[in-house]
Parts: sequence; C-alpha cells; structure tokens
Amino acid sequence: MDPLSSLLSGIRAEGSVVSHAVLEAPWTIRFTDGAPLTMVSVLRGGGTLRLPDGTERAVRAGDTAVVRGPGTFHLADGPASFDRPHAEYEIACFTDSPECTAQDLGGIHWGNDPDAATALIVGAYRASGRRHERLLLGLPPVLVVSEDADVCDWLERAAVDAALRSAGSQALMDRLLDWALVCTLRAWFEQARSDAPHWYRGLADPILAPALHAFHAQPSRRWTVGALAAESGVSRALFAKRFTEVIGRPPLAYMTECRMDEAEALLSETDLAIAQIARSVGYADAFGFSAAFKRHRGLSPSAFRTVTA
Repeated sequence: MDPLSSLLSGIRAEGSVVSHAVLEAPWTIRFTDGAPLTMVSVLRGGGTLRLPDGTERAVRAGDTAVVRGPGTFHLADGPASFDRPHAEYEIACFTDSPECTAQDLGGIHWGNDPDAATALIVGAYRASGRRHERLLLGLPPVLVVSEDADVCDWLERAAVDAALRSAGSQALMDRLLDWALVCTLRAWFEQARSDAPHWYRGLADPILAPALHAFHAQPSRRWTVGALAAESGVSRALFAKRFTEVIGRPPLAYMTECRMDEAEALLSETDLAIAQIARSVGYADAFGFSAAFKRHRGLSPSAFRTVTA
C-alpha cells in the first residue's frame, strides 16, 4: 500500500454527516464536529471560510475546501454576514447524541432569485486509530482545489439522489465522499509542489518512487539501503544522497518512522501478538522490535497498547 492510501485508510466517510444545502444570503454555518477533516464543495455561488484563528479564505463555485480539525470553524456567504443578522446553521454530528444536529441543511431555501443561491455539499469525516495523524501533520489548516463545472453537476445530482433516501443512498454518498477526498488531496499535493509532505514528494521523484513503492508494498521485508537502491536502479551512494535531499531524512530513518507508525496502528486497532506485529513491520523478533519501539516512542509496545486501549 502506498503512503497516501495507508494514511487515508484511517479516515472514512462511513456513516458521516453528508449535507446538501441550497442557501439564500445572508447565512452562516458553524462546524462544531471536531472532525479530523471536513470537506466543503461549492457547487454554485460562494462564501468565506473563517478558521479558528480568525483567518479567512474565500471559496467560489467549483472550489472544494478541506479543513483540518478539530477546531470550530465557520462558513458564511460573505465576510459581512458574520456581524449582521443572518440565518444560522450548525453541523455537529460527531457528538454523544445519536441524532445529527445538522439543522435544516438537508432542506432547500430558495429566494426570489435562485441564481443568487449558494449550493454546497458538506462531508465530515470520522477517524479510526492513529494512521491518519501523519497525514494531518502534512496538511495546512485549509486547502482549496478548483474542480470543473461538470464535476460539480455530477456531485449535486448524487447528493440529491441521496437526499431522497433511496436504497443504498448513504453507502453511495460515503463512497463518493471517500473518492472526492482522495482526488482533492492528490490534486492539492500535485499543485503544492515544494509545500507537499516529504513522503509525497518522494513518490513523485523518478529515482525514489520505485524504491518507495517497493518498501511500502513489503514493509515486513528486511530492507537495506542497497536493496532499495537496486529497486531504483542506481548506486547506493546516489540513492542515499537523493533520498535525504528529497525526503529530509536518511532511508533507514524513514523506514523506521514508517514502521513505528504502522506498529502504533496495529497495537491500537488489533489484538495481534507483539511478535506478530514485530514480523509484520520488518523485525525478526519481538525483543528487537520492543527495544526499537520504546526508543522511538518512549513506551514499550505493551504499555502503549494499554494507554491507547
């Protein structure tokens, strides 16, 4: 599994709130989910995002914004609406209450001028385990990617279908939102270039990509720098130098970090024995794995499992 797929495996739209809103200005939406990621696709019209630190970011028709949680943030039809009378909505579905409190956002609110309305699709994502944490560390507080008009039309049709509560509609929207998140993040990573996370830049590097794909496909293999260099078809010295330049750390340090991240996820999410986890992340025995884990995480695997249970 490639790094992005692995990190995204901990974030799903499964059972998440999905809202399709058509709103007449002035209005604001308050997001109180504390979700690790919230995606807002602007199908028509536009608005202004206000982040927890007060930073504002305009979004227009065709834009998809991904906001990193867990802080409360707002979306309004424009900056002025934050301080004047307006219709207020709230999305707060990830609470102890089984009932979603996405007030009226499934409804349609047309004014006298339908062309002036803003249409949105909002998806709040749940997280499981710890796999997603490294992904969040590589993202800015908000990222915005522009989509083609035909993509927006297609998404809106799917949202309307889901709102009709036809058979399979929730599963359909969950899968669509998962797909949309992957596409949006990939597009942003490609546009971000030097601002993209190091591990993503490595996947785009013609020298490093073959080795990275090989490592992530078989993390249990006892890789050496020479073996990775052979996957890329270059010398060991050239590979190590290039790896450190692009990724920001030597190959062995990167592999250890990835293995510790995977071990954390397995300790938190499974009942596998320590020895099994050790082998799955490339250690010959539980003793060597436990020593490495404690050195990098400050706790033994058993203690970490107890703390995160």
